[in-house]
Amino acid sequence: MSLATELSTFFKGDIATDEKTLVVYSHDASLFEVMPAVVVYPKDSEDIQALVKYVADHKKEDPSLSVTVRAAGTCMAGGSLNDSIILDVMRNMHGVLDIDQLSATVLPGTFYREFEVETLKYGVILPCYTASKNLNAIGGMIGNNSAGEKTLRYGKMENYIESLNVVFADGNEYVVKPLSRDELEKKLEQSNHEGQIYREIWKLIKQNEHVLEAAKPKVSKNSAGYYLWNVWDAKRNVFDLTKLIVGSQGTLGIVTKAKLRLVPVRAKSKLFVIFLRDLSRLSDLVNVILELNPESLETYDDATMKLAVRFFPEMLRSMKATNFLKLMLSFIPEGFMMLSGGLPKLILLVEFAGNTDAEIEEKMKILAEKVRGFKVQTHIARSAADSEKYWTIRRESFNLLRKHVYGRRTAPFVDDIIVRPEVMPEFLPKMREILDSYNLVYTIAGHAGNGNFHIIPLMDMKDRKNIDVIMEVSNKVYDLVMSFGGSITAEHNDGIIRTPYLSKMYSGEVLELFRKTKEIFDPKNILNPGKKVGITFEYLRDHIAKE
Repeated sequence: MSLATELSTFFKGDIATDEKTLVVYSHDASLFEVMPAVVVYPKDSEDIQALVKYVADHKKEDPSLSVTVRAAGTCMAGGSLNDSIILDVMRNMHGVLDIDQLSATVLPGTFYREFEVETLKYGVILPCYTASKNLNAIGGMIGNNSAGEKTLRYGKMENYIESLNVVFADGNEYVVKPLSRDELEKKLEQSNHEGQIYREIWKLIKQNEHVLEAAKPKVSKNSAGYYLWNVWDAKRNVFDLTKLIVGSQGTLGIVTKAKLRLVPVRAKSKLFVIFLRDLSRLSDLVNVILELNPESLETYDDATMKLAVRFFPEMLRSMKATNFLKLMLSFIPEGFMMLSGGLPKLILLVEFAGNTDAEIEEKMKILAEKVRGFKVQTHIARSAADSEKYWTIRRESFNLLRKHVYGRRTAPFVDDIIVRPEVMPEFLPKMREILDSYNLVYTIAGHAGNGNFHIIPLMDMKDRKNIDVIMEVSNKVYDLVMSFGGSITAEHNDGIIRTPYLSKMYSGEVLELFRKTKEIFDPKNILNPGKKVGITFEYLRDHIAKE
């Protein structure tokens, strides 16, 4: 009996094994191609529980069995790829179950764009959305611990979890939420799989407190490894296992429902744009800006601007403007600036938000005065449409690259590095020197307020020599990142592309704690194996797609 036939005896949702479907699910937004055996679309949590129990029960007779949960498939690290069962929550497990001005309960297959429509009806928002928020789903945002342009003020997804419904490796669903010390003691007394997880994780953390504290990356954002250092808050006496589930890429459990904290939308916002031709005083400039507590501090480079100019009509269409002529005319000042002095090396987008125009204008005035000594060109957006043109360039550059550069493809592999903002002027030229030494064509965009940059090269993957380039550049860039005390991934997570490089960030002792964590939650290694732990450089090389 085939695997699909066996699954059909108990699985209520759809099951697909046709070649067209399998090919679609062999890719996400990453470099990789991994062909699954079967794709399933669960009707509900009961389907997921039954599937996990089946895989656990049959793992011994078929060691290749595993289940990898997938939402919108936008992972740039290969986190949603595997060669066994892919479980797609998008078809049936979507929608907002409950919402008010404080929180919302939502299913994992819900697109963020649809979720935001509902939250805005209550004047609130989930602020940890990514630049590609029109493509993301809530489940993937939880799995990757998402962050984006609002993170400077609001933090990452891990800060907005009130509770998670999670199917663990025993095939049962549990509610995971922050626990007081008394609540934790009750969990430790349980004799089931959940109780065992709490006991062993509690023991692992308490026995290795000093090791974990030393291992915690000294940057404002990090998605590398398991966040063991965040689980136990000794000051508040709170034990929060959601800090492990979030960002674990479905390797510790499968989220079936999430209750998320929401924040009020600030009524007014305005954009202050800074054009930098010289990076030497970048950190000084960033520090001056941060003193004013902006809502966002984003950046993109000259290559991204060239891309926007090259595909200008499509940029206009993506902005959904009602008056194209007015919008085109709004770019005239930037056009004159470029004609007179060439493209700036970096464009900084500083967004201020508040409840009144006067509050924002005051900060704009102060910033204009403070940056005068830096002798940079600036522009204050005159309207929402004026602001939107800059945000569109920042958000749409990756999609433009994917759609229009023929013969080459986007190759995200050093796409999410982070260093402390004060070292950016020294770090960025050294990183660009590495990339330029391989004659790579690439764009840089990111979150200057955090020192987090997304580097997206364009490569012809039919030329298999580029695999060696990927491995060499990764080694050199990650070594550089570590020499500045950074992290190899701030937002995009480990997946296939970075798991083998975790040894650059963490000691063998810490990597062993990650392995034990995976074993505690998933002793049979049935949940999305090969992410975070247990993947080799050989596997990485062998699964880079040819197109």
